[in-house]
Amino acid sequence: MKKLIVLTILTLSALLAADLTGTWSASVVLDAGSGTATFAFKQTGETLTGTYTGQFGQSQVTGTVKGNSVEWSFENGQAGKVTYKGTLEAGTKIKGTVVYGEVGSGTFTAEKK
Repeated sequence: MKKLIVLTILTLSALLAADLTGTWSASVVLDAGSGTATFAFKQTGETLTGTYTGQFGQSQVTGTVKGNSVEWSFENGQAGKVTYKGTLEAGTKIKGTVVYGEVGSGTFTAEKK
């Protein structure tokens, strides 16, 4: 009986796992100003890949998804290393903090399109 309960919990956890695959629009507020960014994500398990498109051009993104915690980053010639860390809310919104290398740090809210 205990094995059945554990198996059921694991199955439900897998079904409820976050899937960030798709296009996301992010509003970003930094020390230096504000702007928007678009991310096209593909999630495979806990691995996140994709592209960033925004004020600093386009870059390849890599990251991880663990439960509702999300982290991704990319290198950019103008800003340096850019790192986003956030929490997935209701499956279609991510809120968190961002460090734009030499440009500054701040917060972001991203919504799935």
